[in-house]
Amino acid sequence: MRAAERTTRRAVPEPPRDRHRKPLTLSRREDLHGRLLVGPTVIVVLLFAVLPFLAVALFAFLDVRLVDIPRLYIDNLVFTGDNIAAVWNSPRFWSAATTTVVYAAASSAGAVLVGLGVALALRRPFRGRGLIRALVLVPYVLPVVAAATIWKTLLNPGYGLVNAVGVEWLGWAEPIAFLTTTTRDLGPFAVPVALMCVIAFEVWKTFPLAFLFITARLQVVPEDIEEAAQIDGAGKTRIFRHLLLPELAGVMALLAVLRFLWSFQNFNDIYLLTGGAGGTEVLAVRVYSELVVRANIGTASATGLLMTGMLLVVVAVYAWMIKRERA
Repeated sequence: MRAAERTTRRAVPEPPRDRHRKPLTLSRREDLHGRLLVGPTVIVVLLFAVLPFLAVALFAFLDVRLVDIPRLYIDNLVFTGDNIAAVWNSPRFWSAATTTVVYAAASSAGAVLVGLGVALALRRPFRGRGLIRALVLVPYVLPVVAAATIWKTLLNPGYGLVNAVGVEWLGWAEPIAFLTTTTRDLGPFAVPVALMCVIAFEVWKTFPLAFLFITARLQVVPEDIEEAAQIDGAGKTRIFRHLLLPELAGVMALLAVLRFLWSFQNFNDIYLLTGGAGGTEVLAVRVYSELVVRANIGTASATGLLMTGMLLVVVAVYAWMIKRERA
């Protein structure tokens, strides 16, 4: 019996081996492990970034409203360019685009400059510097809803502290509705009150990030170069202009571009403060109004698509500047 089993086992042929299959080398194995590690991130980006953007691009060229989504099928899609044309020819779109550019440029420049000033002021050691640095970070870590509520309370024309001080101590004739007043004459100039308020809020909320980046860069600047310049008689202004500013130019440019991109698509701050009133309707608020108020997903998607195109122009210009600088 055992002899028969041995004969049967010997008679069973072994599975053929793939002679053309190459063994995994160390580099191929590391490449495979890297792909497996990056795979979940790629899937998340595809699901939550790429696919929504493709949906926006699709809806921008469809004749569809928000109520039509449950009954939308592939066989009844109607493609049209009317949404893009309507948004492009809309005066409100260009007004919102101008407000967005002004808001993003002013808030990003203000955040970087204020962060630079605070970083320089807190650069040298003194008693209590650590506590002050911690307090500087409070606006950045404060929830945006809480921060907006604080500002709305301070600027309230009925019981706000700012108006109380202005009327009692600064001689204002009446309280100012800071968050709803479009313009107010200040001598020969018409000041955009509400827009300046939301810009000031954005600068106050975001300058701590610039402060952190600039402080980190200042800590690696060689101190012996500054000491040599001081011995040679250079003042603080010349030291900052010829020594510190070239060291900080790169990080400040990066911060300005990042802050511009983030402020350009900012929605929460302006909506919580003004709701787009008082000449503060930016493109993000415009998209919200088209989608939620008018329930027009086509024009809302078209506005968002044009916003993306504007941001791509900014990124392309920045990439060109970096490439030209390295060349």
